[in-house]
Amino acid sequence: QLDAFAKVKQLMENMIADLKDQQAEEVKFKDHCNEELGSAEKTLYEKGERRKDLEANIDDLANVMRKLQDEIDGAKAQISEAQAEIKTAGQRREDEYKEFQAVVADQRATQSILQKALGKLKDFYHKGIGQASFVQSGAKQKPPAKFNAYQSNAGSNSVVGLIEQIIEDSRALEAEASAGERAAQASYEQFVRDSNVLLGGLREAAVTKTRNSAAAKGDKATAGADLESTTGELESLTVYQSDLHGRCDFVLKNFNARQKARLQEIEAIQGAKAILAGSK
Repeated sequence: QLDAFAKVKQLMENMIADLKDQQAEEVKFKDHCNEELGSAEKTLYEKGERRKDLEANIDDLANVMRKLQDEIDGAKAQISEAQAEIKTAGQRREDEYKEFQAVVADQRATQSILQKALGKLKDFYHKGIGQASFVQSGAKQKPPAKFNAYQSNAGSNSVVGLIEQIIEDSRALEAEASAGERAAQASYEQFVRDSNVLLGGLREAAVTKTRNSAAAKGDKATAGADLESTTGELESLTVYQSDLHGRCDFVLKNFNARQKARLQEIEAIQGAKAILAGSK
């Protein structure tokens, strides 16, 4: 009988030992589940925030690129417009200069013709060449009754004065045209200088914005790669978290009840063992 009791007691001790091991393993498993679930939850939150930041950054970079491209296109349009204006101004300046040359040539030709005519009249009327010719040709003879004695034309002074006035007017017109030409040329040269300064600034701005756009494009590509990697990590973490819940939720939900049940089972076995020990 004693040997039988001894075998039963040994079995009871083994059962108690197994139950205690189960208790300890379950505590260890519970701690592992809590640690892993907490870590997964924390990592999922951080990765989720990282994904939001990357998506926002990608949107911002896309907006920056669109804005820069609009500004680059605007600068290029202004460059084309300024170049067209310079070309138009140059053609207009060339036409104005040709017109100026024509005016000067016309006025100088007018002045030359009038100077020659004026010289002839002055020689005849003012220097007495006509009177002298008349005297030499027999001006001492008396004219017939129906002809008056020869006298210089009384209107010669007004004719000479009129020609001289026309010459002065022509010279004034030439001077005015020359002044206008100088002013137009100076204005054109200033316009070209100002336009070149504008073009230089626009080209520099376009180059800078193109460089910035390329940098933003590179940053966007990097952010896109990071977003893809982060999304993949989130998907893997979500699967892992789901697997953890599948393995841990039952134990975590029933941990206290299971621990209490085993403890009660251990206590019952220990009570039975004590009864056997007291029956010696």
